[in-house]
Amino acid sequence: MGSEDLFHKRKAKGIKNLARKRSQRDAYDKVLIVCEGEKTEPLYFKDARNYHKLNTLNIQVEGIGKDPLALVKHAKALYKAEERLGDPYDKVFCVFDKDQHTTYEQALMLVKNIGVKGKWLAVTSVPCFEYWLLLHFNYSAQPFYPVPNLSASQAAVKKLKEHLPSYEKGDTGLYSTLIDQVETAIGYAKTIAAEAQ
Repeated sequence: MGSEDLFHKRKAKGIKNLARKRSQRDAYDKVLIVCEGEKTEPLYFKDARNYHKLNTLNIQVEGIGKDPLALVKHAKALYKAEERLGDPYDKVFCVFDKDQHTTYEQALMLVKNIGVKGKWLAVTSVPCFEYWLLLHFNYSAQPFYPVPNLSASQAAVKKLKEHLPSYEKGDTGLYSTLIDQVETAIGYAKTIAAEAQ
């Protein structure tokens, strides 16, 4: 009889441990971030998620390496899949560059027409994500154009390297490295967006 009690106690303890180990979402929004790039952008947002100790079940980040329209369609498919499971995303961010993409405008329109305003957002960089990183260092409304042997994106990267000489696409830890300058970058971005209007 004593060994039976020990067996039941171990079994109950095992079930309790399994229940504790099962991952659960936290009480805040479930967010999907789908990035055009496969390295720099998703690594930046994953670093932000880690820095702020956000739950990976709440904040899903994907880098797909596709043009903007394909990215939005992919995000829509992921959203629909979660919706069918009864646990849709509260917010969806489609992160893509204007760069030289021919589907940029179509992607913007698709995001606008997908759903409830404020639930689906296009987070765009003109010409590229590195422009956002550049705003951490100084105000720059400088347009970046392709020149011989240099695309608009490469020109932006070259300018960024004046402030961040070791920068390479796919760097890890960018968000946490630049955290002290994020508010500055947001302020510059808002000013530039207002001026562009």
